[in-house]
Amino acid sequence: MSNQTASLTWRDTDTGRVPISDRFDDPYYSLNDGLAETHHVFINGNNLPDRFGNALRIAELGFGTGLNLLATWDAWQKAQGKAVHFTSFEAYPMAPADMATALAHFPQLAALTDRFLAKWHGQSGPVQLAKGFTCEVITGDARITVPAWQGTADAWYLDGFSPAKNPALWEPDLLASVGAHTAANGTAATYSAAGHVRQSLTAAGFDVQRVAGFGRKRHMTVARRTDAK
Repeated sequence: MSNQTASLTWRDTDTGRVPISDRFDDPYYSLNDGLAETHHVFINGNNLPDRFGNALRIAELGFGTGLNLLATWDAWQKAQGKAVHFTSFEAYPMAPADMATALAHFPQLAALTDRFLAKWHGQSGPVQLAKGFTCEVITGDARITVPAWQGTADAWYLDGFSPAKNPALWEPDLLASVGAHTAANGTAATYSAAGHVRQSLTAAGFDVQRVAGFGRKRHMTVARRTDAK
């Protein structure tokens, strides 16, 4: 485990308390509808509903509250998909009690949230959440942990805090390592449409497209590896 934990400020909204990172001065999910954003950007951005019929390895930069994991688990469960292994890289893990408060914002995921928090207490190593669905959170600086990772992903969620506020998670070398740990025809998606992010993904071996974003964000980025690996 990382010895650096998330430092939070809470913002009260009509539907619950939203965590704001003190370190990056950025919310952990959309203030409008974080779950809908996850579906639009990461699940649909990686075309997962059509891919759950095959075993998938999903990787993520920025575990945060665990919302993306839970939304993926929910979508996979509804699709009755094949095996999924979900790996997330997180430098500043959130305390389980804070995760519970943040995830209470999404009552439609309450049953999965309870099952997740009952099994995951911030430990390292894979955790089986359901038959055929496992997750692992690798803590530490992603610029070190991703290059050292022995795995390969079929789909990436690039979900660090804003590139303007957390540039380390969008550095060209790190995105090159993302590309190196992506299977042939593997994909990546992010809410960011920043030019330097798209350029770095292109340099990392992805075919990159700017597509319609979520809510007030006009654009986001999707990408695919097409070279043989």
